Amino acid sequence: MAAGQGQRQTQSQGPAGGLLANYDPGGYWCELFGKGKEPLPAGAELARRLNAFSFAEIIRRSQQATREFMSLGVTFTVYSDKDAIDRILPFDVIPRIIARDEWELLEKGVIQRVAAMNAFLADIYGRQKVIKDGIIPAELVLGNANYRPEMVGLKVPHGTYIHICGTDIVRGGDGKFRVLEDNGRTPSGVSYVVENRHLMQRTFPDLVRDLPIRPVSNYGQKLAEALTDIAPAAVQDPQIVLLSPGTYNSAYFEHIFLAREMGVPLVEGRDLTIEDDKVFMKTISGLAPVHVIYRRLNDDFLDPEVFNADSMLGVPGLMRAYKKGTVALANSVGTGVSDDKAVYAYMPRLIRYYLSEDAIIDNVETHICREGEGLKYTLSNLAKMVVKPVGESGGYGITIGPRATKQEIADCRAKLKADPANFISQPMVELSVCPTLINRAIEPRHVDLRPFIVTGKSSWVLPGGLTRVALRKGSLVVNSSQGGGSKDTWVLD
Repeated sequence: MAAGQGQRQTQSQGPAGGLLANYDPGGYWCELFGKGKEPLPAGAELARRLNAFSFAEIIRRSQQATREFMSLGVTFTVYSDKDAIDRILPFDVIPRIIARDEWELLEKGVIQRVAAMNAFLADIYGRQKVIKDGIIPAELVLGNANYRPEMVGLKVPHGTYIHICGTDIVRGGDGKFRVLEDNGRTPSGVSYVVENRHLMQRTFPDLVRDLPIRPVSNYGQKLAEALTDIAPAAVQDPQIVLLSPGTYNSAYFEHIFLAREMGVPLVEGRDLTIEDDKVFMKTISGLAPVHVIYRRLNDDFLDPEVFNADSMLGVPGLMRAYKKGTVALANSVGTGVSDDKAVYAYMPRLIRYYLSEDAIIDNVETHICREGEGLKYTLSNLAKMVVKPVGESGGYGITIGPRATKQEIADCRAKLKADPANFISQPMVELSVCPTLINRAIEPRHVDLRPFIVTGKSSWVLPGGLTRVALRKGSLVVNSSQGGGSKDTWVLD
């Protein structure tokens, strides 16, 4: 049974009258109404409360929420915009509801996925049985730009390479969840999850009050516990730091937020030094040992002795300390192989190979253009497919065939023929929608979901995660850099 299809429509509350009176999902699966005209059971009380609002009141409170975000400095950076680099992430005040049974499926599914990704990383940096057994082509792994030979033979605590993972999940017209992609390097966005909830509690206490919404405010505590799990074994009271590229990074607000939530120092590469293959933090009292680094810095910039020699952001000698086991890194070096868009297509096979289980949450159907059959299918069906470059993120470089012009299709075809290994293709998923406040109307807008999985000795999933919303009418691109916003996500018991 598809996720969500087991929910019986309730007759006790409909959209007639009030704020939702003229809301029309436009034929898409709606996170509040499903495919029907009545709200799903989990959303019935929210719908009732929303219908008690006037447009004037919800607009007033929405404007209040925007002002609060600005005053809090909840921003992200768009490097391509020379006139307005720092922006607040647009916030929609109508929350997204996830029922308990649906959340249980999602929680189990993403934990399973991270377990398989960690097993895959342990294997490719170890015996490489997955390659020898023919489960995945050697060139997809060993020829991957994110594969780090420096990690071969290096054991990590609890076999955990990916300590923080963000898995992007979509729901199609059949109501079923599918994984769109994995983010196992430096996933961002969790600060918005927590800040969105706090904002809703302040500006819409009458919507939140007495509803059984699972909390999200303990994320910092859970993250700190997982990072403590991976500290060097002999250390009783490990010092954790968060390593940031600095103020010009697009997620710098989040770095500040997470350091504060964990109660640990926020540092840059220049604040750390290596002595006797150990990491120390420079303080006004002298050098202080560091045992765990939550790094929000890509591999290439982490250690100029090993990777990019021109990097001014990393710490010279850090890999020496890491190999000696005197410091732990989260996420580990070389995790980017596991969330590569081409490797993604093999994830159902990798789950069966390592865990002897079928995937709890299916992938979106994916064609690998480096393979002859995948390229042929993609070129023959280009007008129906979404074509993605494997090395890009943030929604850049994507061609959405059903919505592309003839020239865009022709350009995409030329790029595919010139460099097929750089692309995958997928059928266009008609993403589910949520009621969204647009000017003075409630309109459907497409959404996805990014649950965050934290793993030390074991895995824990932040209830709900980040719901991103494509605010432009008809758009399927939810990324903040492409005009997307976010919603508070309520997991209801």
